[in-house]
Amino acid sequence: MKEITFRRTSGTNPEFLKLVTLLDASLAKTDGDLHDFYNQFNGLENIKHVVVAFAEETPVACGAIKTFEGPIAEVKRMYTLPAYRGKGVGSKILNNLESWAKEIGFNSCVLETGKRQPDAIALYKKNGYFIIPQYGQYIGMENSVCFQKNL
Repeated sequence: MKEITFRRTSGTNPEFLKLVTLLDASLAKTDGDLHDFYNQFNGLENIKHVVVAFAEETPVACGAIKTFEGPIAEVKRMYTLPAYRGKGVGSKILNNLESWAKEIGFNSCVLETGKRQPDAIALYKKNGYFIIPQYGQYIGMENSVCFQKNL
């Protein structure tokens, strides 16, 4: 595998936007008839803190954090190209996001993923996230699994 490097950027970064387009296409398949509901909460207007992973100069994974409430950040827009999955790239994206969150004053991270995404659930559990009650717009959504990690 090529050496992976990580860069901090913003929600307007072109490489991030390309990966998000692939993420949205993947989620449209996975979420099926629920995609429109979930997609409405995935806008990029409040995304200011993004980490993109590169294999040489090719963007291969991404993730972001945004303010949830108070000292809590929300992890958003996690995606890894299929060829780079299972190689620790997603964990390193999370670790980078968590470090950045701590630097800017957050003390925990929350996130939501779908029950139809077992690899994502495994990633979050492996990285110390624990299941919490559904929050915000995800309350009552049968497909949603919400997590938190104290930093």
